[in-house]
Amino acid sequence: MHLPFSLLLVLLAQSSFVKCIPAKRSYDTHHYYVIAHDPHSDTSLDDVARSLNVEIVERAGELENHWLVRTPKPLFDKVGRDKPSDRVLQLFEDLRTKANSNSPLQKRSEAEHARRIVSSVKYLSKQTLRRRVKRAPPLVRPPDSSAARATAARLGIQDPWFPRQWHLINDEYPEHMMNITGLWDMGYTGKGIISSFVDDGLDYTSKDLAANFDADDSYDFNEHVALPTPSLPDDHHGTRCAGQVAAIKNDACGVGIAYESKVAGVRILSGPISDVDEAAALNYGFQNVSLYSCSWGPPDNGRSMEGPGHLVAKAVVNGINNGRGGKGSVFVFASGNGGGHDDQCNFDGYTNSIYSVTVSSVDYKGLHPYYSEACAANMIVAYSSGSGQHIVTTDKGENQCTSSHGGTSAAAPNAVGVFALALQVRPELTWRDIQYLCMETALVINPEDPDWERTASGKLYSYKYGFGVLDGYKYVMAAKDWKLVKPQTWLETKSVQLNGGKMDSSEKYSGGEFIAKGGVTSTITITQDMLQENNFEALEHINVKVWINHSRRGDVSVEIVSPNGVISVLASPRVGDTATTGFPGWTFMTVKHWGENPVGNWKIRVSDKENYAEHNGTFLGWNMVFWGAAIDPDKTRKFELQPTHDIFPPDETMPTPVVSSGSTKTHPRPTEVLPSDHAAIGGENSLPAFPSTKPTGTNGAATSTSIVAPDEGWFSDMSKLISSQKWFFGALAVVTLFGIGAGVFFCWRRHVARQRRAAYTSLSATEEMTMSSLEGGQLGARSNRGGRTKELYDAFGEVSDDEDDADEQTHLRAGPAGDRSPQVGLGFHSGFLDDDEPTTTAGMTPIPEYRDEPDEHERGHREPPEAQTNDTDTPSESGGSWEHASRD
Repeated sequence: MHLPFSLLLVLLAQSSFVKCIPAKRSYDTHHYYVIAHDPHSDTSLDDVARSLNVEIVERAGELENHWLVRTPKPLFDKVGRDKPSDRVLQLFEDLRTKANSNSPLQKRSEAEHARRIVSSVKYLSKQTLRRRVKRAPPLVRPPDSSAARATAARLGIQDPWFPRQWHLINDEYPEHMMNITGLWDMGYTGKGIISSFVDDGLDYTSKDLAANFDADDSYDFNEHVALPTPSLPDDHHGTRCAGQVAAIKNDACGVGIAYESKVAGVRILSGPISDVDEAAALNYGFQNVSLYSCSWGPPDNGRSMEGPGHLVAKAVVNGINNGRGGKGSVFVFASGNGGGHDDQCNFDGYTNSIYSVTVSSVDYKGLHPYYSEACAANMIVAYSSGSGQHIVTTDKGENQCTSSHGGTSAAAPNAVGVFALALQVRPELTWRDIQYLCMETALVINPEDPDWERTASGKLYSYKYGFGVLDGYKYVMAAKDWKLVKPQTWLETKSVQLNGGKMDSSEKYSGGEFIAKGGVTSTITITQDMLQENNFEALEHINVKVWINHSRRGDVSVEIVSPNGVISVLASPRVGDTATTGFPGWTFMTVKHWGENPVGNWKIRVSDKENYAEHNGTFLGWNMVFWGAAIDPDKTRKFELQPTHDIFPPDETMPTPVVSSGSTKTHPRPTEVLPSDHAAIGGENSLPAFPSTKPTGTNGAATSTSIVAPDEGWFSDMSKLISSQKWFFGALAVVTLFGIGAGVFFCWRRHVARQRRAAYTSLSATEEMTMSSLEGGQLGARSNRGGRTKELYDAFGEVSDDEDDADEQTHLRAGPAGDRSPQVGLGFHSGFLDDDEPTTTAGMTPIPEYRDEPDEHERGHREPPEAQTNDTDTPSESGGSWEHASRD
C-alpha cells in the first residue's frame, strides 16, 4: 500500500526518529526512479509526481528530500530506432524543453508549469539492479597454539577452535597478530557497540552469533524482508566476517575480537541491487550502528574502473555528516584481491573514498600476499590469509566453523573488531579520529621493504602497507587519551584546462595535450592566502580528478609531486586494462601527504608506454581537492554532495537538474572472481608495489618523478649503480675484463679457423659435395641446423643472425603457459611485447585460472593476468564492469 504524499509528511513529522521499514520492490512489474525534490520550491512533490505520471513510494533511505517513485511497466515499451525509450525520463526532458522554449506557439501557462516542475527537481535517476562483489577466499589449517591454550585457560575461553585462530594469538610468529588479548584482560570486549555487515546475509541462528545479533538494524535488501537470511548456497561470506568480530565465548567455534559487541546484517550481495537500495543499506540504522564492514566492490580483475553512483556517494556523505548523532558512521572497506592482476585500489571508487578506512592484508608471517591490492589510498593493513594459513572463524549453520576464510575480506573485519573495542573506550571518537588513530599508531612492518618512503611529515608510508599494520592494543590505548580533531574543511582548486581539452556529456573528447615522450606535466599552486580563505589548518586527504583520453587505459601512469618533493603514484600501468574510454573525470585519492604543508606548486605528470603506433592519448585537464582540519571550528560547515554534470571543463554556471537513465548491469557471482590460491602462496617483503617507480633518497623521500619512461631502456636500473661509486667502478671493471677476454678469445678462434682452412684442398670441378654431407667432420660440426647450411665458423660459437628468429624471440618472451623454467627467457609476462595470451603446449599443464603468483624460485616475476583471456562477458571500459541483469 502506498500512502498519499500529504499523509507521508505527517507521519514523518510525527516520527522523525522512527526507522521506516523499506517497501518491497517489484522490478518485474514496475520501473523505479529517485527524485531529489527542492522543498523550498513553489511546486510540491505531489505536483511533480502527477506531471511525470509516477507514484510516490517512500523516502529514499535516510537521504533527505530524496524520494523513491515508480510507474507500472507497459506491456510493450515504445521502441525507437536505437533503444527503448523511457517514458518518465522522456516526459521530464519534454518539460525541460518547454521550460527553455521561447516559441510563440507555446502557451505561456504550459511554459510556466514546465519551469516550476523542472526547477523543483534537482536530480532524477532511474533505478537499475546491479551486483557487488564479495572480497573473499578458500583452504588450509593453522597449527594448534600452546600460547592460545594458556590464554584460553586464563580467560575462561572454551571455544574449541580458539587455539587455531592465529590472528588472535600467533604462536609461531608472535609479533604478527592483532594483539588484543591484553585488552580483554582489561575488560574491553566491545560491549555497547554495533557493527553492520553489508554483505550476503548473516546467520542469526548460529550459536556463535545468535546472542549478539541485532535484528532491529538488520534488513534484506535483496528480498526486501526483515531478516538477512543467507539463503543461497554460497551466502556464507557475511557470517564469516561477522564471526571475526562478534563470535561469543562458548563451546561452538572460535571467538571474535569484540565478542560482546553486537552485529547487524544488511543483505545486498545475493542478487542485483539498485543504487537507491544500496544507498539505504549504507545508512541503515545509522544512529545505532557505529561501524559498517564492507568486504566487496567492483571486480578485482585489473580491468574495471568503477565507483559508487551519485545516490550511494550521497548516502556515504550523509552517514559521515549525520550518523551516530553527528560523529559519523565509520566505513571500513577491504582494499581488494586483484593484486595478482595488476589491479590497484585507486581504480575502485569505494576504496579510494576519503570516507573509507581502506584495509589491505599481510599474512601470518607478516608478508605481503600477492592478492592484496596496493595504492595511495591504503590506510593500514591487518592480518589475513597467505603463506599457507587462513582465518578461522564462524560459518553458516547452527554450529559450523570454517578454516578457509581470507583475502582482504578478512582483513577488513579484523580492523572493524579493533575499532569496536576503541569505540567502547571512547564512544565520542569521530570518523576522522578513527582514521587519525590508524595513521598515528600503525606499526611499520618489514622496515627493509623498498616500498616504504618517508613523507614530508616524517611518517613512513607504503602503497602495500599504508601507514603500517594495525596493532589492537596500541590503537585502543591511544584512543583512551586521544584529543579529538577539529572539524573538517576543504579547499577545491579551479580546473586546469590543457590545450583546449573538452569532454561533453556523452564522454566525447576533443583537444587536450598529446601525451608524448616523457609525459605531460601541469602545475597547480596553493598559497597561504588560499588556506586562510578556506579556514584550512592541517592536511589529511587529497583528491585528484583527471580527464584523460586514451586508446588503452592500462598504458597510462598518473602521479603527483608535492611542493616538498613527495610523490604519490595514483595510477600505474595495468596489463589487462584494454579500455578505450580513458579517464572521463575519474577521481583518485592519496593519504601519503597527510600532515604535509600544502603551500607551493603541486605537479601532475601523465605518461604512457609511448607505443604511439598502436595506442596514444591526450591529457585534457585536472583539479584537486585538499581535505583537512579547520583553523576555527566555529566557521566550518558540513560538506554536501551535489549532483555533477560529467563534462569538462566543469560548468560553473547555475546548476541544472541532473538526469541519469542508468543501465541494468550485473557481474558474475562474487565467488567466481576470487583467487583460489590466496592462502597457499608465500608473501614477500622485498618488492616495490609499482616496479616502474624510481628509487628514493637516503631519507626515504622520493628524489624525482617516479614513473620510469620506456625510453630509459632495458637497463634503466643501471642508474642505481651511479649512486654508489663502489658499485659503479666494480661494474665497470667487470665489463672491461669481459671485453678483453672476449677479444682474446675472438682472435684465437680466427687463428684456429685460418689453420683449418689451410689444411683443406679445393674440390675439383667434377666433384660435387654439399656442405651437409661433411656432417661429422670438422666442417660438419656446425654445418646443419634445421636443414640449413651454416657459416664455416662463428667466433663465439653462436647461431647466426639469420637463423630462426623464433629462437631469439624465445629469450624475450615467457614460454608456453605453465612453463616457468629459466631457459624460456627473462620471465616477463606475455604482455611485455604484446597483448596476446601464450598458448598452452601439448602435454603441459595450463596455468590455473587465478594463478597470479610465480613459483617460489622466481619471486618477483608476474604471471599474465586473467584479463588477457577471453573477455566477452565483462566490457573493459569505465563503467563497464557490470553485466546486464536478468531482471528489467
